Amino acid sequence: MAKTYKLKAGDIEELTMVRGGCFATDRITVEGLPIRFMYREEPEGEEDTGWRFCSAIDEDEAYMDNPDNIGFFDVNTIANYDRTIIPLLMSPVGAAFEKPPGEDEFVEVFEDD
Repeated sequence: MAKTYKLKAGDIEELTMVRGGCFATDRITVEGLPIRFMYREEPEGEEDTGWRFCSAIDEDEAYMDNPDNIGFFDVNTIANYDRTIIPLLMSPVGAAFEKPPGEDEFVEVFEDD
């Protein structure tokens, strides 16, 4: 079944000079839920920036393990879903950010050692 995305191609504006792809969940791109968690890992290929975007709302391990729930998009497309990611897109591999409930800005997340 074809997905119907919250934003249509004509709605996408050029917002960032960062080029490349990223993964985002359907909770964001199809359902229109806000981005609440973003992290950057080693890219999986030449076109991949390493960025991963989640709504963190009802996205348990089973949801995330199902490839039908995730898509590969241009980073600029995802910036159109939430412009507050733009200042963070130059962060290095290993960076992680969350937007706490009720907040409008991301805060950096540090892994406990």
